[in-house]
Amino acid sequence: MIFSCGDNEPYEAVPVSEDPLEDTVATDIALTLEIPDYFPDLTYDLSQNPPTQNGFVLGKKLFYDGRLASDGVVSCGFCHIQAFAFTHHTHITSHGVDGAIGKRNAQPLHNLAFMEDFTWDGAADHLDAQPIIPITTEVEMNNTFSNIVATLSQDPEYVDMFAAAFDNGQIDPDNILKALSQFMLMMVSADSKYDRYLRNDGTTLTAEETAGLGLFEAKCSSCHAGMLQTDQTYRNNGLSIDPEFNDLGRFRVTGQPSDSLKFKVPSLRNIEATFPYMHDGRLPDLEAVLDHYANGITDSPTLDPLLRNEDGSLGIPLTALEKAQIIAFLKTLTDDNFIFDERFAEF
Repeated sequence: MIFSCGDNEPYEAVPVSEDPLEDTVATDIALTLEIPDYFPDLTYDLSQNPPTQNGFVLGKKLFYDGRLASDGVVSCGFCHIQAFAFTHHTHITSHGVDGAIGKRNAQPLHNLAFMEDFTWDGAADHLDAQPIIPITTEVEMNNTFSNIVATLSQDPEYVDMFAAAFDNGQIDPDNILKALSQFMLMMVSADSKYDRYLRNDGTTLTAEETAGLGLFEAKCSSCHAGMLQTDQTYRNNGLSIDPEFNDLGRFRVTGQPSDSLKFKVPSLRNIEATFPYMHDGRLPDLEAVLDHYANGITDSPTLDPLLRNEDGSLGIPLTALEKAQIIAFLKTLTDDNFIFDERFAEF
């Protein structure tokens, strides 16, 4: 299924040259999102910000531009690295300007067009608003939009690119955020081995992967549900609170005690490439994640009921063989064509 993002004919080629101005066209061209028919409905209203070639190229340039940060160095791409499915392996939590250390692990950016809200605690309820958080947060990019507008307005290349991407041609916060969204909206990851298996294109799963899929559906899919492997809820998955960060998760947004220690259930797409795991990056690999669910659960008043067993024990019983089989299935969710897609690479 292809969603056309405008009245023009669908245009599937997205530019990859080293000079963004070379990719800007005189008459802007609508881009398309190629989405399998088994994917969920879009949550982003494309009619309000239809991706175009010029908007995408502008968003890409902004995404990789350190001048969006107060130190002129820390770009969006600094913590969201394409080779790691737009996460960050070097630090368990994100590092910002002047070496400032954040509380949370950088999340992947694929399939954001289907998400209902954003960040580990849901502080942003719209993709256009999400970049405001890292751009203005002191321990991340630590900047203001007035500073960014002033900086970009002095750059003739940006002046031309905003004029080419938006009818009003303005360099303003609204257009900056819309351009970033256009870049991120195109990040659809739907070509993993598992996707090819679902499309019946002749791809088969190994016996180990098939066993892992069955185990995953039985033991994991209550939370990691659907084709994105997330039900988009907030849950306490039994992690002990880190005394260094004292991060209470969703509680920070709602102020409700019932939301204490709850974090958004992440999508498992490209999970093989997005280590370290959990909201604070405390678990180094998938083996450690399954060990946590099997025998590392910390009890607390808001612990998810699914992690409480009828016999009073906590967690998800898993043998060593079952863990290996589940991991084998999880690796079928890796989409190398997305991870190495030159459309999203830095200029």
